[in-house]
Amino acid sequence: MNTMKKMVLNMSKTKKTPMRRCVGCMESKPKNELVRIACYEGEVTVDPTGKAKGRGVYLCPDKTCMEKARKRRSLQRNFEIEISEEKLQNIFTELESYEKQGE
Repeated sequence: MNTMKKMVLNMSKTKKTPMRRCVGCMESKPKNELVRIACYEGEVTVDPTGKAKGRGVYLCPDKTCMEKARKRRSLQRNFEIEISEEKLQNIFTELESYEKQGE
């Protein structure tokens, strides 16, 4: 009977998917559907693994979300730093490679 209880308990446990909010559209989505942008010691980078050091913000791999985030200055606001126009252009150019295909 004791082993039966353990089996039932193990079956009822489901792995929760972490949710993150996109800084472009402000919708919560599963973490694995979004692209992370990290800021560590003033350096902003695209973090495809999601494991880089520093503060991270998430963005949908969608052109409209990227445009909204850029227009609203979401990266600068969330990281609380000024990002040069050249660096922003490099980040958003790199993000375009993660854009969903077919949309």
